[in-house]
Amino acid sequence: MLELNEIRAGYGPTLVLHGVTLPVARVVAVLGHNGAGKSTLLRVAIGLIKPRSGQVVFDGEDVTSLPPNKRVARGMAYVPQGQQSFPQLTTMENLQLVADGRKRGKSLIEQQLSRFPALEKFATRKAGLLSGGQRQQLAIARALITEPKMLILDEPTEGIQPTIVAEIEHTVMQLASEGLSVLLVEQHIGFALEAAEKYLVLASGFAASTGDGGASAAEGVREAMAI
Repeated sequence: MLELNEIRAGYGPTLVLHGVTLPVARVVAVLGHNGAGKSTLLRVAIGLIKPRSGQVVFDGEDVTSLPPNKRVARGMAYVPQGQQSFPQLTTMENLQLVADGRKRGKSLIEQQLSRFPALEKFATRKAGLLSGGQRQQLAIARALITEPKMLILDEPTEGIQPTIVAEIEHTVMQLASEGLSVLLVEQHIGFALEAAEKYLVLASGFAASTGDGGASAAEGVREAMAI
């Protein structure tokens, strides 16, 4: 589905990623300490950062030179850190903004309200008044309304109350079971490995370790992160 090949990328004169290669067929978790290059890798994948060298291939097409909106049109969806939404719009207005112009817009909204019951409960509340966890659910719901082939999630459980974390973890695993490809950056190693088919550990912009997901991989991941 997605191939990141020999990606070298950074900001200004600073190189952050040093030739990282990552194939994503189903669900892949990218792990590592703060500053390892995880978010940078996701921004390269969605097109917010142009790599200095390397190639981004999505669904068999070289999309390295395409801007984010064209990647979204081809089936990518990106949920960055920070529970982003339009705070002055209601929950429903945030969803409607994405659904407008889509043939199945109404049913897509209903589908996400069913997936996230809290959003239906607070449909008329301004997004800025929602809890952090509810705003994150809203951000994921907005992304899913685009009917993506691949969902790119950057720290979806960061700074969120434990009850909502559990709901988001369940949602990600459910989406994976439904066949949606997921590229996930996540600090909760247990959840990340449970959800992921494969994992990549980044250390200072280099691929330190790769392998199969699952609980049995946790010890090896922690050892790689300790290097």
